[in-house]
Amino acid sequence: MSRPAAGRPAAGRAAHPAARHVVIVGAGPAGLAAAAAALRAGARVTLLDASDRPGGQYHRMLPAEYEAEDNGVLHHGWDDFERLRAHVLSHPRAEWWPDTAVWSLERPDTATAPHVHVLRGPADGTGRERRVLTPDAVVLATGAHDRVLPFPGWQLPGVFTAGAAQALAKGERVVVGDRVVVAGSGPFLLPVAASLLEAGSDVREVLEANPAATVLRGWSARPWELASQSGKASELAEYTGLLARHRVPYRLGRTVVEARGDGRVEEVVTARLTVDWTPVPGTERVVAAVDAVCVTHGFTPQLELPVAAGCELRDGFVRVDGAQLTTAPGVYAAGEITGIAGAPAARAEGLLAGWTAAGGDPSDRAVRAVVRRRDQGRAFAARLAAAHPIGTGWPGWLRPDTLICRCEETDYGTLRAAAEDPATGAPRAVKLGTRAGLGPCQARICGPAVADLCGRRPDRAVPGLASASHHRRPVAQPIRLGELAAPPAGPHEEEGEQHP
Repeated sequence: MSRPAAGRPAAGRAAHPAARHVVIVGAGPAGLAAAAAALRAGARVTLLDASDRPGGQYHRMLPAEYEAEDNGVLHHGWDDFERLRAHVLSHPRAEWWPDTAVWSLERPDTATAPHVHVLRGPADGTGRERRVLTPDAVVLATGAHDRVLPFPGWQLPGVFTAGAAQALAKGERVVVGDRVVVAGSGPFLLPVAASLLEAGSDVREVLEANPAATVLRGWSARPWELASQSGKASELAEYTGLLARHRVPYRLGRTVVEARGDGRVEEVVTARLTVDWTPVPGTERVVAAVDAVCVTHGFTPQLELPVAAGCELRDGFVRVDGAQLTTAPGVYAAGEITGIAGAPAARAEGLLAGWTAAGGDPSDRAVRAVVRRRDQGRAFAARLAAAHPIGTGWPGWLRPDTLICRCEETDYGTLRAAAEDPATGAPRAVKLGTRAGLGPCQARICGPAVADLCGRRPDRAVPGLASASHHRRPVAQPIRLGELAAPPAGPHEEEGEQHP
């Protein structure tokens, strides 16, 4: 399928100078759905994503060099995604800006949508263009990334987040190892294992940390609600069938508690866990001849931009009303930043957010089915959280020398000593004293674990300073000093229409 040049309207596109302008950050299931709905409501849409192709993690596409291959072999709902992508990217009121990083949101006042500061061009390129968009509304659909709990040896080469392993398998047909253990918690373990098997890895075993009783109790409560999730059941059957054909054991109540190796992963130690994830002494087992371990303990929403926009959070996610509007004027949110519920729920939220951001009536009769799917998705999210919680006993597998912040090499003993000291125990003081979370990842990986290990103590209020949070970053994405110093490019023109 041919597509318009990035950031420029296709030839013959009509000008719509009076149309409401909606900027959508993120081109995954929620962002693409938001773009389609906003276009249907009559808005002009600028769709931004850091990747060079739309789809997000769920529909990660192969590079152009692989276009002869079947992109949809590792995907569910690929045909629907293709139709939606073609519709949005070819629409006369849509602009697609790939390789675009949103590094800041700036509120000019308290009543209008924020200005969107972007850098256009590959992240490793030297000629990125700085631009500022001034939309009527912003839809944030930035998604989430793996949450990984530290364990001894997790800094060794060969330890991957499950999301990274799946991205390489789906987006590049590259396997992270020949003999792989997949461990952690949640249904995401199954598609990751499936992607690795399809790409050629030998998956030794899949380990779900929660015991069978916890998982069954979470999924079996109010079983009538599962009727709306029949698609999930078919996916589950497909994944379990694939694991059975490859004779991959799926074990509950067990996880990886240590990775060992000389310079890289060579073996892992697994242990049985209690209900609260405390390792059971004497149940350790060594899995030898392993060259990779893929770990995920759920997901952490990417909240840098919502926090920068002034959005209120609730239970660690962006708080939205019935129309997906956040507490920040002109800012809507959809997808996993509002709750981890999977791609179908993200699409429903995206449709509703795009429609209302474009000025559509949320009480419109055609919207009722979307609201119903959104609400079903939220119920599924609650069920998912109940079936696959993170136990409080996981620090039991740590040792004093276990690295917690891998960027700054802050170990567990140092972190606990700082957190227990009355003089340095507040989050900001712990961060400054131990440097945990101050490295290149800016606490994206270690932040939730550091907060848990420090007891999430409240910070002492400091006049003029916001409360400490690993999501609070005035600069949300890396930007070179030269790019920051250069003035942003002005608006471009096409057929008499100006785009910010």
